[in-house]
Amino acid sequence: MLRAVVFGACLLAGGMAAAQQGETLADVKQDLAVLTVELRKLRAELNTTGAPSVAVGGSALDRITAIESELQRVTAKTEELEFRIGQVVRDGTNRIGDLKFRICELEPGCDIGRLSETDPLGGDAGPAPVAAQPAPPPATDALPFDGELAISEEADFRAALEALDEGDYAGAEMLFAQFRETYPMGPLEPAALIGEGRALEAQGHTREAARRYLSAYSGFPDAKVAPEALWRLGDALGALGSVSEACITLGEVALRYPGSDAVSRATASRQSLGCQ
Repeated sequence: MLRAVVFGACLLAGGMAAAQQGETLADVKQDLAVLTVELRKLRAELNTTGAPSVAVGGSALDRITAIESELQRVTAKTEELEFRIGQVVRDGTNRIGDLKFRICELEPGCDIGRLSETDPLGGDAGPAPVAAQPAPPPATDALPFDGELAISEEADFRAALEALDEGDYAGAEMLFAQFRETYPMGPLEPAALIGEGRALEAQGHTREAARRYLSAYSGFPDAKVAPEALWRLGDALGALGSVSEACITLGEVALRYPGSDAVSRATASRQSLGCQ
C-alpha cells in the first residue's frame, strides 16, 4: 500500500504535458525523469525525525485517557490517508494509462485498440472490483461417467488424460495411479485403469497393461468403458502371443456389448490376428 502512495504521489507531482500533438519519445522520457526526481523527494519525506510524538505518563487514569486520545487521532489520520490514497491511486492509474497511450502512438505498428486496461496502482486500491466468477468446471459429457463429480476429482482425471494425449506416458501412468489412490473405487476408477493401461502399453509394458484392462472389465462390467476394456484386453493378449485367448476375448465384445463403438475395433483386431 505504501508503494502505491509513493508512486501515485509521484504521478500527481509530475507535470505531464497536456498537448498530444507533435509529442516525441524524448518528451515521454522527460516526463519519466521528472517522476523519478519527485520519487526521491518523497522518499526523503518518509524518513522519521527520530522523536516520537506520543507521550504516555502520569496516573493510570491519565495514561488511559492519553491512549484513547491517541487512538482517536491515529484512527482519524488513517481514514484521512485512506481517502487520499484512493484519490492518488485513481489519478495515478489514469496517468499511467495515458502514458501507455502516448507511448503507443509513438511506436510504429502499435495498435491502440489492443492496449490492455491499466491495473490499479498497488493492486487493490480504489473501489473493490467485482469478484470474478470462478470458471465453470469442464463439461462432464466427455467423461466416461454420467453423474456428478467433485471439481478436484474431475480436474485430476483430466490432468492425467491430458498427459496421456500429449504423449507423456510416464507422467500419465503416475497421474492415473495417484488418481486411483486419491479416489479409490470412485466412479472414474475403470476409466483410470484403462488410462493407466494405455500409458503402460505405450511404454512397452504390455503385460501390466493387460492386467489393468482385465481389472477394469472384471471389476466394472457395467461401466461405460467396459466394452473398451474388453477390447483392449483382447488386443493386449494378442500382442503377448496368446492369440487363441485373444480371439475369444475379442469375440466376446460383440456378444456382451452389441452396438458399442468397441465392436468395430474388436472386429478389426480379430482380422489382424487372423481369428476364425
